[in-house]
Amino acid sequence: MAADVNDLTTGVVWKKLLRFFFPILLGLLFQQLYNIADAFIIGYFEDDNALAAVGGSVSVITNLIIGFFTGLMSGATVMISQAYGSGNRELLSRTLHTSAFFALITGLCIAVLGYFIAEPALRLVKNHAALMHDSVLYLRIYLSGSAPLLLYNLFQGTLQGVGDSRRPLKYLISSCLTNIVLDVLFVGAFGWGVAGVGAASVLSMCLCTFLAARHLMTTDGPQRLCIKKLALHRDVLKRILKIGLPSGAQSSMYSLSNIIIQAAVNGFNDTGLVTAWTATGKLDGFYWVTTSAFGVAICAFAGQCFGAGKIDRVKQSMRSCMKISLSVTVVLSAILLSVGRPVYRTFIENETTIDNALEIMWCFVPFYFVWSYIEVLTGTLRGTGDTFIPMIIVMIGTCLFRVAWMLLVVPRWHTIPGISLVYAVSWAITGIAFTVYYYRRSKRNFVA
Repeated sequence: MAADVNDLTTGVVWKKLLRFFFPILLGLLFQQLYNIADAFIIGYFEDDNALAAVGGSVSVITNLIIGFFTGLMSGATVMISQAYGSGNRELLSRTLHTSAFFALITGLCIAVLGYFIAEPALRLVKNHAALMHDSVLYLRIYLSGSAPLLLYNLFQGTLQGVGDSRRPLKYLISSCLTNIVLDVLFVGAFGWGVAGVGAASVLSMCLCTFLAARHLMTTDGPQRLCIKKLALHRDVLKRILKIGLPSGAQSSMYSLSNIIIQAAVNGFNDTGLVTAWTATGKLDGFYWVTTSAFGVAICAFAGQCFGAGKIDRVKQSMRSCMKISLSVTVVLSAILLSVGRPVYRTFIENETTIDNALEIMWCFVPFYFVWSYIEVLTGTLRGTGDTFIPMIIVMIGTCLFRVAWMLLVVPRWHTIPGISLVYAVSWAITGIAFTVYYYRRSKRNFVA
């Protein structure tokens, strides 16, 4: 394979990593921007209850459903990056067309089932009765766009897998600006409330998917998409699922534990507290998209290098990514703690709600650096195709531990810190386990 700008297997590691990372980060930040725009617009034109209705319980349910299938499709991204690194054009093409067909069918099924499971799922997590109507409406509309959402995640992963992180950025910028314009139009001008926010999200994602699909259908590279080639190749699908199922299960376990925690927050029977929890998620989302960008970048980087047989470069890229990630985390944590109150005041009127949001933030932000270890090590391991043991680590260190905390600690410490600090403690346990496992695997050059 001729060397090109998208080849991550050559060149200075940290320079290539940063060049690849920044478009991913900017794209995710734009996604977070329109999440903040959703919150600001719905909070400005409606009220705090409307803001709570589109966050909190709805977020953890969508993260559970979409997160699982996005994790599942990450198996395709890993295979594509490894195939690109090894120069196997045929495998790359078969992987893309198999996963695209699978994503389309799966997304349509989620859209149909989502209509029926929306209300039962919200009742299961004890969504507040005053928010139920709007939450059900928003969730149904959002899940109706599952097919374009899953397809875009696949197309974005395909481009990143072949070393192209700039085009997905352009598509996300277009989607973000469209979403904001439609939010103002649907909510501010038409008065559609939460339905308008949901419709704007779905339509903007359709645009994003269309732009990515158009490029893949016209490119001359091995990642060219052809509608006539869409099919389920069983051997390829089996390999995708072998890598992707543990990743999807890992994502679901995070979401399941968050659902349990969200139910505990809802159990306070205080819509102001639910709003504070939702607002915190919107603001600290800037950190999560940043660390997620490192995870995505190192996964593709390690995948290409692993496919090319350059194991030392895999290890070197992990070390470089870890150093950069930790440095960024420290700076970003300080910024979030400094700007919290003035930012919250732009879309929350109640000072008590703002105080609650800040209290929650102080239980999260000082411990973000621990998560950097988890994200970078998980991304590196995923790039080498290792996802099963990481899933077990997450199941024990995160999911089971958080359930135990909610059952044993929270009844005796039924306060916001009592609930919030479960994250920091579970991160520490999971981070230590991942660090030990990674270094054992790296000594064996990631060979099973």
